Amino acid sequence: MNRFSQKNTSSHLLRRAITSIVGMCLAIAILLWGVSAVRTSSDKSQIDSLQQAILRSAVHCYAMKGRYPESLDYIKEHYGIRWDPDKYLVDYEITGANLMPDVTIFPIANKEAPHAD
Repeated sequence: MNRFSQKNTSSHLLRRAITSIVGMCLAIAILLWGVSAVRTSSDKSQIDSLQQAILRSAVHCYAMKGRYPESLDYIKEHYGIRWDPDKYLVDYEITGANLMPDVTIFPIANKEAPHAD
């Protein structure tokens, strides 16, 4: 008689299978959560970068011309700032030629249009 060998009963095999399945589902859930966290962080970083680029361009214009740009179109044309208008809504609000503009960037939710049947 070998005292180190175990008999594989059907309940023991079932328990191992369930444990493996639960472990795999848990690993997939953690992976998906991590990907979502990275995407959120990346989107926030892109918004901050775009906002800083617009503000730097406005300050550069003020230093060169003595006034802030009157519109986003001016910044696009003269400073080459670009963004995806389907992804971000940029609000550029000026209160005076010598006052720093207020730049706010809103992410646009990615909604798919319903399919027409």
